[in-house]
Amino acid sequence: HALKPPTGIMGLLSDGIKKMYLTRIKGFDVHSMCVATLLFEGSEYEVNQHEKRLYDIALKNGGIPAGEANGQRGYTLTFVIAYIRDLGFDYGIVAESFETSVPWDRVQTLCHNVKHRIKGECIDRGIKHTFITCRVTQTYDAGACVYFYFAFNYRGLSDPVHVYETIESNARNEILACGGSISHHHGVGKIRRQWMSQTLSEPSLGAIKAVKDYFDPDNIFANGNLL
Repeated sequence: HALKPPTGIMGLLSDGIKKMYLTRIKGFDVHSMCVATLLFEGSEYEVNQHEKRLYDIALKNGGIPAGEANGQRGYTLTFVIAYIRDLGFDYGIVAESFETSVPWDRVQTLCHNVKHRIKGECIDRGIKHTFITCRVTQTYDAGACVYFYFAFNYRGLSDPVHVYETIESNARNEILACGGSISHHHGVGKIRRQWMSQTLSEPSLGAIKAVKDYFDPDNIFANGNLL
């Protein structure tokens, strides 16, 4: 709703009718329903086929199409998340996101276990006010990219940044234990290089190091990244 532009009387009336249809006729609970924002790629024929197939699945399971405009607002939200995070700092909230890629048969288990692990880590540290959620952001034939969003109230913590880093590190351990990757597209760099030995074999790491040493013998570029 925060991303929705102001509307006139007719817009408010239309929104009221839509809400009445959703809640009183379709029986949706606005406090528990969820929304899926979908972006279709491919030729016009492929997009139409995929859209029809997914809408058919949604209708069979009690869902309804919400329209293109809502989808565009949902996609725009991805560009606003970082600003919401920064605003939260002023109100005692530290938040961040992290991602992974995982085969389809492990997506549900990974999502459940990682959220459960984060919740347990917060309980162990006496953190009472938390927000933990996840979503599938990209889909492929072999699997999907899963994003996790984690926030907590840091008031009363002496070093909230260290607490967050520790919890995210343990969450990454859980991700790897559930068959997820070290990263989907955020990269490895310095932050996640500690898991390289769990992700790649010794010959693979040796090959990367050999290429790095050959092209950058003085270790000028990407110093301390990956290896």
